[in-house]
Amino acid sequence: MNHLLLIALGGALGAVSRHLVNQAGLRVLGPELPYGTFIVNVGGSLLMGVLVGWLAFAGRADATELRFALGVGFLGAFTTMSAYALDVVIFIERKAYLTAFSYGAGTVMLSVLAVFVGMLIARRVLGS
Repeated sequence: MNHLLLIALGGALGAVSRHLVNQAGLRVLGPELPYGTFIVNVGGSLLMGVLVGWLAFAGRADATELRFALGVGFLGAFTTMSAYALDVVIFIERKAYLTAFSYGAGTVMLSVLAVFVGMLIARRVLGS
């Protein structure tokens, strides 16, 4: 099957799943913290580890299709944290510890800063 179609189908299911988990977290655990996002990020990272480990050791003929549909598509839309966490783990496995730390911490800090800057730009443009 076309890889872009696999990614699109997996992505649609991942996005819907993320929304449902976020809604359930809000309904069950309340609005005090973004529990749904936390569950999605940690759970998605766990699922990414299981998927990558399984595909690495299973020797499946359809590994590429599964990686596109489940890894890039579903988990990519469910949580980008899973892809980020996998990137950090790959650096650690390569024993590139400084790169892993720099990339890991830098991504979080710069992403938070980018949200602030984006909000400031939007406020200035919209005049709020």
